[in-house]
Amino acid sequence: MTSSALVRFGTATFCLLFFAYLFGPLIIMVVTAFNSSSFPRIVPWDCFTTDWFGKLAADAKLVHGLGNSLFIGAGVVLVATPVGLAAALALSEVGPRLRGMLYTVFISPILMPGIVIGISTLLFWGKIGGGLGFGFDSVFFNGFFLTILGQVCFISAYSMLVFMARIQRFDHTLMEAALDMGATPGQAFVKILLPFLRPAIFSSAVLAFLASLENYNTTVFSIVAESTFTTELASKVRLGIDPSISAVAVVIIATTLFGAIVHEAWQRRANALAQGGAAAQRILGNPAAAFLRHPATVGAILAAVVGVAIYEGSHYDSSACQQDILDAKRREQQRLFDEQRLPAAPAPESSGSAPAPSTPYGGVFAPGGLGGTPAAPAPAPAPSTPYGGVFAPGGLGGGTKPNP
Repeated sequence: MTSSALVRFGTATFCLLFFAYLFGPLIIMVVTAFNSSSFPRIVPWDCFTTDWFGKLAADAKLVHGLGNSLFIGAGVVLVATPVGLAAALALSEVGPRLRGMLYTVFISPILMPGIVIGISTLLFWGKIGGGLGFGFDSVFFNGFFLTILGQVCFISAYSMLVFMARIQRFDHTLMEAALDMGATPGQAFVKILLPFLRPAIFSSAVLAFLASLENYNTTVFSIVAESTFTTELASKVRLGIDPSISAVAVVIIATTLFGAIVHEAWQRRANALAQGGAAAQRILGNPAAAFLRHPATVGAILAAVVGVAIYEGSHYDSSACQQDILDAKRREQQRLFDEQRLPAAPAPESSGSAPAPSTPYGGVFAPGGLGGTPAAPAPAPAPSTPYGGVFAPGGLGGGTKPNP
């Protein structure tokens, strides 16, 4: 094997192992969501079922936690995105020395453990509410309020990094030209800079929402008496998992793929229209192709596929297969029980010896069953007591009363 072939083989092997490590757990979780076994597993396979999705939908606590997570995520997006944008604009306007100091301050919440942020948020706003005379029913002790503020503390730093990466590509002479032509700073920001930052705003909002949805360390301390989707999942894992957890993974993966495919279709169409010429002609020249490649059409097709899958899955009945598996397990248990109850073969009788008892264990618990001849137990001596044996058997009736 030549050196170039060896390099290609090593590269292919590394890529295969990397993608197996990356997507292997996801594939396993997807498969286990459709196995009727009460424990998430692939082998042995019992029956194909969609019952775990119904159990997931019927879990009131998990559904309630999902609603809370969506509400908190929306609040985090509304607060963290403007805060991150303001921090990025501030860093782009100050000098190099002050920029380094401010960058360290803005980025430090990312380096802080989530437990510390959650506890400090709870204590800080609790002290403020108590100092102002508010009770425990006020906003200062509200789990949603505290969780949004606690998550914004570090998620806004993620948003800042996204905006900084976009602003570095911005031509600041455009703002200067707008100001020279009589535009106010606000008009220049709205008409020039904000449209340029639109992709970053969308990316920052998605990142903030996903970071809020999956956060646990900060949320578990700041949510107080409420619960979120992540904290409910952690509670289910502590109490014992079943394939409904895998059903959650299937729903999340399907939602992610749906959004990614629609966004890719929209991005390709936008890029082709922006380039113009032959690229735009390929998109708009054929009406049928233009219709099929439109993001709305792609989304409608995917929604129809998902709807058909949900309808078929909700009407699929695996009870007969599960009953067959249960009957087979019962038959196997009965067979093993019958084998244990079978009598052992009788040992050959010898002269002058009593026949060995017939037990299913082969007489292993009989005297001398482990080897040797057991010695006859010696009679226990009569206890010496100051009561003259009055408590001995027959001491109160019959026989001769012992002398004291």
